[in-house]
Amino acid sequence: MNIVSLVKLAIDTGQLRFDPSTYKPMLHDIPLKISDIDRNALEEALRLKQYGFSKIYALSLLTWGPLGKRIQEAQNLLREALALGADEAILIADEHTIDSDSIFVAKALAEMIRRIGDVKIVLAGEATVDKFSSQIPARVACELGFSYVGFVRRIEYKDNKVIVERDLEDHVEIVELDLPAVISVTREINTPRLPTLMQIRAAMKKPLNIIKSSDLGLQPFKKTLETNYEGVKVARKNIIIEGKDMSEKVSKLIENLISEGVIIPRR
Repeated sequence: MNIVSLVKLAIDTGQLRFDPSTYKPMLHDIPLKISDIDRNALEEALRLKQYGFSKIYALSLLTWGPLGKRIQEAQNLLREALALGADEAILIADEHTIDSDSIFVAKALAEMIRRIGDVKIVLAGEATVDKFSSQIPARVACELGFSYVGFVRRIEYKDNKVIVERDLEDHVEIVELDLPAVISVTREINTPRLPTLMQIRAAMKKPLNIIKSSDLGLQPFKKTLETNYEGVKVARKNIIIEGKDMSEKVSKLIENLISEGVIIPRR
């Protein structure tokens, strides 16, 4: 029995920068990182391995380009996943995976999971830090015909089944699932570990395989057209309100807000 932990190599939104002349994000210059909640998913895979699972696979598909620049960066990040405890890493990457949409991503991941074989649990973060669509885990489950449950904060494994607690808007739901299953988890499920120096060194000896989408028998397609990314232009008026005391300043502030239509006075 195997576990697959999906690892999104997301752009680091904390380092997002925009071209001052066009307001377009400088995506090619932003470094990648393992999406935060996918770290929680990998940590949970490591915990579940004690129940007799053979291997943990860290599986990723590279969507951010350019390919030539990102491929080594992606391998370095998957080495980090190996250092955290995954037994093997697989990276699906070629010119067709760059900028691919969630439909293609899910089909490619699902086909790779089939080829790994004997996968009982697929874990993923509830969403990625860059696009936050929350689509991939459910789409992968649909492609594979696996059970699916999302937004899980606790997993209990028992007798080839899992019992999970999932967060809903105003209550917690307990769900029992037959395996195989795809489960997306929240940050609350655990606290991801940090790799030790010995684990980092050992990760260099673990297998990391790069697969092309053509190796999976997939033809390139894209059903979602992204036309543009652009930052929000903010022009501040820098109005300085003066007055002899605080009461006068507040009155002038309110008058300004009313004139701008920010607040509506009572009639």
